[in-house]
Amino acid sequence: MESINNRSVQRAIKALRCLPFNHRFYSAVQEKGLTAENVFHKKYQYQVNGLKWFKSTSSVEAAFRWLIAIGVLRREVDGQGLTSKIRLTPLGRQILKKTPGLPDQKAGFIEQISNFFDSKWPLL
Repeated sequence: MESINNRSVQRAIKALRCLPFNHRFYSAVQEKGLTAENVFHKKYQYQVNGLKWFKSTSSVEAAFRWLIAIGVLRREVDGQGLTSKIRLTPLGRQILKKTPGLPDQKAGFIEQISNFFDSKWPLL
């Protein structure tokens, strides 16, 4: 069980380094729910310098879905069910507490390719 947990943590760390969200994004997600549209329009507030930004809100939403799948984010729930807003999970908080500068680190080319394949074919 520990190796599965370690693999999950390592995959989450890789995703945090590969996606263009900076530490301010993850801090904001921890404090309040954010939507893909809100994040897309606040590029200069939430983008890691030097990394490409998303082309549309749907591409931001796809990044959210990947972070949800690996356990870093979750959908916010209100009285009527799930919303379009996302929040940080306990796993995400734990990783960011241990290494707060992680999202602002740039991933290498191999790590980017590995994250791409993980997100497209997560069971391989």
